[in-house]
Amino acid sequence: MNWLRRRRDAQNRGRHPFDPDQWQRVRRSLPLLAALGDEEAKRLGPRAWQLVHSKRWAAGDGAEFDFTAQLAIAAQACLLTLGWNDDDAQAAFANVNDIVLLADAFHRRVEEMDDAGVMHEYDDERAGETSWRGPVVLAIPEVAESGDFTGYNVVIHEFAHKLDLGNSQDVDGFPPLASNSDVTAQEWHRVFTAVWDDLQAHLERGKDTPIDDYAATHPGECFAVCCELFFTAPDQLVEVYPELYDLLKRYFGQDVLGRFERQQTTGFDPTQD
Repeated sequence: MNWLRRRRDAQNRGRHPFDPDQWQRVRRSLPLLAALGDEEAKRLGPRAWQLVHSKRWAAGDGAEFDFTAQLAIAAQACLLTLGWNDDDAQAAFANVNDIVLLADAFHRRVEEMDDAGVMHEYDDERAGETSWRGPVVLAIPEVAESGDFTGYNVVIHEFAHKLDLGNSQDVDGFPPLASNSDVTAQEWHRVFTAVWDDLQAHLERGKDTPIDDYAATHPGECFAVCCELFFTAPDQLVEVYPELYDLLKRYFGQDVLGRFERQQTTGFDPTQD
């Protein structure tokens, strides 16, 4: 199937040639992208461009977006695979067919059973969602709040779920490992289990969790929240869970903490030209 994918990608490039000037404008617009080294940005740009043109994009609830917004979203999604080879990077989002942008956060009726076996129903407000073979749904206001180093990024969070869904129909916190990664399945389970157990222990003691307590609701959410922190607040993640940071550094093949520290030194401000 690789040859077929390469042929389709080549056709897309022929119809939609990469525009380096437009990519540089998008790159400068977000601290998360502006902090990239030149070689990283050179690799990320065409991958993001390809993701835009290889997926279906739709607007709902009166949402409006342009190509620049699409490219910025695709670039943040492709940060997850920036350290992987082309085959692994393309395979990572093979289960992404549609990206839907909404004008505002949305609500879902949720049913959950507690430890006592009692079913609870409630309305859950969401900034994004996805599922196996389902679209990636993103609320535009929450996308606008993403793209910097504040620890929040709905794009990375939802596309991390798509990574997670690469080897099963349910998010379980254990995505496929890239072919060039030296991380083992045993190591992955050991490190993430230790983080999960620590989060649960904090909640049982009535203490604040070291990271967003949403990570303690489900192993899949633990992985997605940790991905958000790895890329957008690596200093916070390495301080509380250094072994997890090292695991994700090797899994993603990226030194995000070094990137963050360089950004802090240069003091990038996207409002300044």
